[in-house]
Amino acid sequence: MGFQQGLSGLNGASRNLDVISNNIANSSTAGFKTSKVQFADVYASSVYGTASLQVGIGTQVTENAQQFTQGNITVTNNPLDMGISGEGFFKMTPAGSDAVSYTRNGQFHLDGDGNIVNGSGLILQGWLADSTGTVIPGATKSMKISFDPAPPKATTTANLTANLDAGASTIAAAINPNSPSTYNWSTSMTIYDQLGEAHGLVYYFKKTASNTWAFDMYVNNNLVIGPPGGGATPTHTMTFNSNGTVNQIDGAAAAAFSPTVTTAMLGSGAGNLTFSLDLTKFSQYGAAFGSSQVTQDGYASGRIAGLSVSKDGLVEGRYTNGQSRNLGQVVLTSFNNPRGLLPLGNNQWARTEGAGDAVENTPGSGVLGVLQSGAVEESNVDLTAELVNMIVAQRLYQANAQSVRAQDQLLQTLVNLR
Repeated sequence: MGFQQGLSGLNGASRNLDVISNNIANSSTAGFKTSKVQFADVYASSVYGTASLQVGIGTQVTENAQQFTQGNITVTNNPLDMGISGEGFFKMTPAGSDAVSYTRNGQFHLDGDGNIVNGSGLILQGWLADSTGTVIPGATKSMKISFDPAPPKATTTANLTANLDAGASTIAAAINPNSPSTYNWSTSMTIYDQLGEAHGLVYYFKKTASNTWAFDMYVNNNLVIGPPGGGATPTHTMTFNSNGTVNQIDGAAAAAFSPTVTTAMLGSGAGNLTFSLDLTKFSQYGAAFGSSQVTQDGYASGRIAGLSVSKDGLVEGRYTNGQSRNLGQVVLTSFNNPRGLLPLGNNQWARTEGAGDAVENTPGSGVLGVLQSGAVEESNVDLTAELVNMIVAQRLYQANAQSVRAQDQLLQTLVNLR
């Protein structure tokens, strides 16, 4: 009797229900990819030699096909979460092991050693950056965030742009920082020595004649003596054209000059600090005193205060001194046939020969998708479709059960013949 067809149908329907149930169970699993059972008919070798007389002996499951379609991207509050929009997988390894697995689940955080890890403790792989923030391509390495303080940078260039009131009164007395009557206006800026210590550089300006001003610079109450002014007080002079623009500084064409703040003036243990100072954008208009731009390129040492990931995978550290630096770059992996990957559980896949070679590159290059920081890719399970599929699979199971029951009734009839 033909029990085999019904039995194979029951097995196939049961397998289909298992896969559907697994899809539904993982409908909220980040990075999960739905699967679909594929069936094929089964025929025995023909005993009649005529195709029209062959009767199939049931069905069989040929593949549990993974569907690597894109899942929705959902925003999270974790800057290290990464959602892949497009093709590619994150490459992961356990600590102290060369074993490699791949995932689409971009839920990451830092462990106690600064490694970027997932919930299973696997470490994200990528390219690391050197001390200057330059990413070094090559063999992928575990992405580890250094918490070492960022080194300081001494001021090398500074710029002050301001307006000196053309209507100000002239002053004959020598500039004395402790006597406001000896200067018309003062302003300051911060500069940094080689140790990252901040120092206030204070400017004192006084009008000495029509279109002519004198100015001194002080650091820690010490007069800064710098070229081209020499050592006399006032240290520097500035003359203006009739249209209010700078004409000369210390008798020469207006240009940046390089004052030196000595070790003794700094008092921090740092060496002499020489930097290029540009005052050529000053003006002398009939308006109130005021600074419009103060810039310098030095900064103090800083500690890491936050992380961000760009769409091309650059991991950037933000520091308490206001600076930022690249710490590494996430690398994605693509396969010719992702359906050939072997599911390992915990949102991981392993490469097989059927998947093809693993091709590594930065996000956004080639066929690889881009990253969205602070977001994860949701499961691509269509819950509504799966519920409908479950109803259909249930009906198929019931129909095959009826086939077995009908065969049983026929066999019972034969047994009861007298």
